[in-house]
Amino acid sequence: MQNQTYTTRRMNTTTSFVRNRNTVRHAKKSLGSISQIVIVSMLTLVFGLIYVAEGTKATSFDYEISSVESEISEMNAKKEDLAVEKARLNSVAAAKSSTVAASMEDATVAGYATE
Repeated sequence: MQNQTYTTRRMNTTTSFVRNRNTVRHAKKSLGSISQIVIVSMLTLVFGLIYVAEGTKATSFDYEISSVESEISEMNAKKEDLAVEKARLNSVAAAKSSTVAASMEDATVAGYATE
């Protein structure tokens, strides 16, 4: 006698009926190509806006620095003008109180030339 093995048709299929198992296979859910393109474009847009915002902050700081530097240069120019004015006023006051200026005569108009 020969040994014969008996297999059912049901066991040869890829899905077998086993206790506490589902016989239905579900496909994994994933995003479609359009959804992926939209998500990537939105991320790119957000990062671009962040980049532009940071660049704008740096530019506004540059404008503030340049305005402060222009104020400093104007104040330095006024300071120099005031130093010159102070020196002029001090020299006039010193000339009036000097002994040499006291011994000088006042200037008077001697006359005008006529034709």
